[in-house]
Amino acid sequence: MRHRVDTFKVGRSSAHRRSMLANMVSSLFEHGSIQTTVVKAKAARSFAERLITIGKKGDLHRRRLAVSKLRDKGAVKKLFDEIAPGYEGRNGGYTRILKLGKRRGDAAEMCILQLVEVAAVEEAPKKEAKVAPKKAKAEEAPKAEVKAEEAPAVEAKAEEAPKAE
Repeated sequence: MRHRVDTFKVGRSSAHRRSMLANMVSSLFEHGSIQTTVVKAKAARSFAERLITIGKKGDLHRRRLAVSKLRDKGAVKKLFDEIAPGYEGRNGGYTRILKLGKRRGDAAEMCILQLVEVAAVEEAPKKEAKVAPKKAKAEEAPKAEVKAEEAPAVEAKAEEAPKAE
């Protein structure tokens, strides 16, 4: 009997499901968010959250466990060095699922699976980037006037060159 056995089968064999989830979570850790179907996202969310909890402990044994489950040393390195330390004060809830609607081809429910803290970190530099160009534009305006004054001098030099020939 399967009492209280809670596995999203996702319509795949167990080996295919493990490989798919490992690849999805590896991409999630590399990029911060992925777009997938809702059923796959729910399966990947539980897998990713378990790995982040393993990453918070941070010792060699936990790193080897993560490599055995994720199969991507680069993603494990990023998990232990960058992602897991950001969640030290949080007990679970490391990911979120944002629903997008139905896919055009087969009407499957699509969503974005993303790391919670990564979304907050990505939005902050965008706001700073918007502020910085405004200051730069104010500084560039006087330079443009100087360039306008230099332009006739450049044209005069260009006129002298054909006369010499």
